[in-house]
Amino acid sequence: MNIRNFSIIAHVDHGKSTLADRFLEICHTVAPDKMKPQLLDSLALERERGITIKLAPVRLKYEYRNPKSETNSNYQNANDQNFDIRASNFEFPDSGEYILNLIDTPGHVDFSYEVSRALAAVEGAVLLVDATQGIQAQTLAHGLSALEQNLTLIPVINKIDLPNADVEKCKKELVATFGFSGEEILLASGKTGQGVEEILGRIIERVPPPGSKGVNLNYPSGVIGSHLRALIFDSFFDPYKGVIAQVRIFDGETPKEQSPIYFLGTKAEGQILEVGYFSPQLVSCESLQSGEIGYIATGIKEPDLVYVGDTITSLKRKVKSEKLEEWINGDVSKVVPLPGYKTVKPMVFVGFYPIEASEYFELKEALSKFELNDPAFIFEQEQSAALGSGFRCGFLGLLHAEVVQQRLSAEFGVNLLATVPSVAYMVGEQLINNPAELDLSNMRNLKEPWVSLKVFAPNNFIGLVMELVQERRGKFLNMTHFGFQVELFYEMPLSEMITDFYDKLKSVSSGFASLDWEFLDFREVDAVKVDILVGREKVDALTTVVVRPKAESVGRRMVEKLKEVLPRQNFAVAIQAAIGGTIIARETISPFRKDVTAKLYGGDRTRKDKLLEKQKKGKKKMKMIGRVEIPQEAFLSILKS
Repeated sequence: MNIRNFSIIAHVDHGKSTLADRFLEICHTVAPDKMKPQLLDSLALERERGITIKLAPVRLKYEYRNPKSETNSNYQNANDQNFDIRASNFEFPDSGEYILNLIDTPGHVDFSYEVSRALAAVEGAVLLVDATQGIQAQTLAHGLSALEQNLTLIPVINKIDLPNADVEKCKKELVATFGFSGEEILLASGKTGQGVEEILGRIIERVPPPGSKGVNLNYPSGVIGSHLRALIFDSFFDPYKGVIAQVRIFDGETPKEQSPIYFLGTKAEGQILEVGYFSPQLVSCESLQSGEIGYIATGIKEPDLVYVGDTITSLKRKVKSEKLEEWINGDVSKVVPLPGYKTVKPMVFVGFYPIEASEYFELKEALSKFELNDPAFIFEQEQSAALGSGFRCGFLGLLHAEVVQQRLSAEFGVNLLATVPSVAYMVGEQLINNPAELDLSNMRNLKEPWVSLKVFAPNNFIGLVMELVQERRGKFLNMTHFGFQVELFYEMPLSEMITDFYDKLKSVSSGFASLDWEFLDFREVDAVKVDILVGREKVDALTTVVVRPKAESVGRRMVEKLKEVLPRQNFAVAIQAAIGGTIIARETISPFRKDVTAKLYGGDRTRKDKLLEKQKKGKKKMKMIGRVEIPQEAFLSILKS
């Protein structure tokens, strides 16, 4: 089968999208006048930040020449100039046109779920390493994940054209870490195009053609159907075609248009309105066959009925009134769904509220559609005394939360307010993700989430990195050296990592350190709930849970920040941080002062005192009944701090 499915995996900023650009040029997938840098990074936010956020599939067509059959072959091994192609025992595939289905992936730890979904849809991966930085945290994490799924890895050292490239050091790291031989490591430059065509040849030679998952395909009696089984690895919403599922076909082929399709997970029914592939824009075709990657327009307008990891089949039933569950859940032979994906658990929670109460339903609809495009994102309704009706949203990390907020504003035009980020806590068997809901009487039974932390850093920054992690209550476990780099293993509370830990890590390591983390378990913690009161009213959106020794300093920092951003009133406003009934920090916003005696031009002192006394009573009454509106800037400043 002349099809190869592969991904590009690497740490952030190691040149994945630039290498993909060269693939597109060599395969003439995009017209030269339409070509632009990082073409597969189609989101405006990706271009603005310079990072890949979403996985991006694209179909390439490449004319491959078998080196042994070419009399004037210019093929040569990148590491051995004396390598004789014709004398080698390696079996090269036949010459001809090959379809290469590429899925470009993000490199940041917060978007690792995008990478895991891409790897489940392919048979091989290009493991890309920056020649100036070597192996880093996500290189190791994604590479090991690919090996666990039995994918074929093609090691490539990128950016060899840079003056500070250290190719030999990178080779040693790849050999020591993954066990590659020096001869199979390719050298390339995504910027200049050097060595890129050899990567395409190596993909065709080493990555196996797609095959079936080998799961039972016997159909129950009374059911007529083709052998279609397609895995949904991503999806998005189209107002005309409904949910468009991005799929990898593992068995059979898609039926003709207007044919019914069924979702084995949600037991929903849809209809094929269109099938096609990515070039990288949507290109319709007659059908998708086993081994191909493309899309299916399902016609389903309810986003909840289609989820990533579900299996699409095209079974048809003889009796229309027969329920789908009867033949799926029966004891007879049945269609077995594809394995799907491990469900991720969001660990960072932020409240999203509409600026105007009338925009609540617009925000809800936008979140439902966005959830299709980002299955690692979840949300549920919640009520706040200070902010009204909104949603509690779960994310994989703080960058993930920030990106989602910006995408909602840019792509759906919703104006929203984000509260202070927090983590989920365990009280007994109950999981609570909103600190305002914690009961003070249960704080002794509180458990917080801990994560397994891996930090990659050059040897000369070990001391500074260890000092930073220990400040954040991290527990040192082990250390492994990889040439000039070291990997530090820690256990650490997630709450210490979700604010500015990554920024501080980059700062102390001059930008060279990288990290990877995964959830471990919940552990007991001596923590307190810090409430913020503005004008004697508790602002539940600013409630945080803080480990007891840090409570006072955190409370003081928050009230000082609020004093800077809250507008002045005609009466004094007290800003307080409290633990239960104990005030631990206070700031006062001084009132505006009107000179009520300015109009006096004579008379005795009692006239002036009478006016000042009247003003004093008015301010006292205003203080009793006055309310302070907290602007969006206040929450944003707390979020950034």
